[in-house]
Amino acid sequence: MKLPFLLLSAAAVAAPLGLLAQQLGTTDGANAKLLKVANMHRTRYIEVFVVQGDPASKQLRGICYNTMFCAAGIPASKDTAPQALVEAFDPAKVKQEFGALGVGFNGPKLWMPDWTDINAGVERDFGGLKAAWCADLQMKSPKFENPPYEQQKIARKSALGYHKGTTVFLIDDANGNTWIMKGFQQGQKPAYTYEEFLATGATRFKNLPKGSKFRIKVLEKDLTLIPKSGVATIMPDEFFNVYDLTGPGYSDYKP
Repeated sequence: MKLPFLLLSAAAVAAPLGLLAQQLGTTDGANAKLLKVANMHRTRYIEVFVVQGDPASKQLRGICYNTMFCAAGIPASKDTAPQALVEAFDPAKVKQEFGALGVGFNGPKLWMPDWTDINAGVERDFGGLKAAWCADLQMKSPKFENPPYEQQKIARKSALGYHKGTTVFLIDDANGNTWIMKGFQQGQKPAYTYEEFLATGATRFKNLPKGSKFRIKVLEKDLTLIPKSGVATIMPDEFFNVYDLTGPGYSDYKP
């Protein structure tokens, strides 16, 4: 998945880490507390990634902050990433301020689940965009690219839930798995609205893997996603929407 991102050179990866970036990686999630958030469906958000690395191992770590999990809560507008602040976001300035190897962000997106139980940590201000720590990611590449429909493992203990009656977007793959959309991609310049995708989504897909099918469903009962192993499996589509794997070990049932 290609995200707006400040690319890193090989020399930058091997360079000494900024002190603040080191501190972020060891402290911002250390005392995270369980946060229960409701009424989230179609909340607008972005995720900010502050990248640090280990010069010895050459491995990268992305410290993830989400605008939905701040102390102020979700506003009545359900917009936690105002467009003016998103457009003003400057990865280079944030990189310098936090002494990081790189900075990037994911979104803006619309959150598809209705609720979540998540561990939220320290809140940071990124040029006016406030976001709270929510995860640390092990990264293979500083470019933050994941090809469409490529599966990725992510450590996660949080629970996500969809209420009975919620309209969900699903992909059934050739192996019999069902994936449910978690984040609807808007981007800085949306090509279409949520309502337009709802009406014409099935006709927009041109690169679905062979044997896969997109469908829209109104849930007949509540659905809860919580990976029993502590590791979730996610997948982007060709529009940068993000899906979670459902089924045994990942959810209480497969929709």
